[in-house]
Amino acid sequence: MNRRSFVKNVSTGAAGLYIVPAHVLGGKHVPPSDTVYLAAFGVGGRGSNVISALDDTKRVKFVALCDVDDVRAADTYANFPESKRYSNFRAVYDNHLNEIDGIMVATPDHTHASIAIPFMMEGKHAYVEKPLTHNIREARLMQEIAAEKNLVTQMGNQGSSGDGIRTLTEWMESGVLGKVNRVDCWTNRPVWPQGLGLDVEKQEIPESLNWDQWLGPAAMRPYNRAYLPFRWRGWWDFGTGALGDMGCHILESPFKSLGLGYPLEAEASCTTVWSGDFVESPRTDGCPPSSVVRLKFRSEMHGEVEVNWYDGGILPEIPELLSPEETIGDPAGGSIFYGEKGVAVSDTYSRNPRILKAYQNSVGDFPKRYIKRQKEDHARNWINGILKGGDTSSPFSYGGKLTEAVLMGNLAIRSFQYKVLEEGKNRDYYTYPGRKKLIWDGEAMRVVNFEKANEWVHGSYRDGWKLGTSLT
Repeated sequence: MNRRSFVKNVSTGAAGLYIVPAHVLGGKHVPPSDTVYLAAFGVGGRGSNVISALDDTKRVKFVALCDVDDVRAADTYANFPESKRYSNFRAVYDNHLNEIDGIMVATPDHTHASIAIPFMMEGKHAYVEKPLTHNIREARLMQEIAAEKNLVTQMGNQGSSGDGIRTLTEWMESGVLGKVNRVDCWTNRPVWPQGLGLDVEKQEIPESLNWDQWLGPAAMRPYNRAYLPFRWRGWWDFGTGALGDMGCHILESPFKSLGLGYPLEAEASCTTVWSGDFVESPRTDGCPPSSVVRLKFRSEMHGEVEVNWYDGGILPEIPELLSPEETIGDPAGGSIFYGEKGVAVSDTYSRNPRILKAYQNSVGDFPKRYIKRQKEDHARNWINGILKGGDTSSPFSYGGKLTEAVLMGNLAIRSFQYKVLEEGKNRDYYTYPGRKKLIWDGEAMRVVNFEKANEWVHGSYRDGWKLGTSLT
């Protein structure tokens, strides 16, 4: 298939996106009642863990495995010798579209939508790692396609299948803390070099790597080990920084339990990177080493809720009545809920929710369990949704909205970083027009008071990778 004609969009709305196959495939695969036939993309690294979890269900068969790096994918390839192997996802589409029921995507953030959308438009169920997409427009589009095609979908934020988020939701809905007006969330990320502001020199491309396919929709540039296999998370063209990496795991705690939706506004403060003595780095292509983001939401039950995010070693305020033997969160992060009647904390992935000891006699009555607990893990939950019907823990209708909220926080970070060199100056004389509280129109996917930020809402794509313009 010619990649320029791979994805085309001819009208408005998700229905306007369609795929032009390179050839006509004979027959229509009819899934058996007990097996789901899958194609998997990004099968080394994190993807290998998801594949193992799916394989453990004993209800899947991997028709095709696709990865841009043969060395990184070698163990997975060895574990599934009968699966066809590819380095270009379009070849999977060409050769196996009618042989599969669904896809698993665990590639870097910037290629999630480009890979998933063509298959989803052909009615294939989808499991996509978190964050669901690289930009907000992609997240909205994938929600629309999933709904239009009636797909069984799952975003890979595994805490959604755990007991912790269900317990938190029961507490918040039942008024155990009363009205909650503030939640502080944090992570130990980034745990990779980020925001160094250094030039990246050209290096030789490893023979095992399909560099063009790894870049995907990002602009062409020389290969460098600074980008992969792990550090891409810290570059805006490929990743979504510490907030994007862990936000869907940690911000889910308040997002789901308090019934939040689109943010109303966001404001950020980030570390400044210096390239010399009193010389600020001119580069903004890397995510900052640390950041604080203040988001405001409105909850039907709780009213206005401030959700604060901290990363890069910055921690939130310690609750005043925290006892010496108590901890907030775990070493990787967590959440602190401040309510009228007390304070609750949870760990990363919404695990281990608990009321601080000082408030255990002042909080409201604990409800009986009324939200169904998942007996299966996140991967099995998706497979059972395909085979048996029923809801998944993080369908795109929910995971997409959570992703949008997380990425709206990133709009504030990128706006804070944005700098303009003063006219007539050659260095270190910048203005910072984006260092303000961003007002967000969630329905319209638009920052109403800083136009530059709207470029990041929609992202950019090099030729051959454009998704089209069905969403404005």
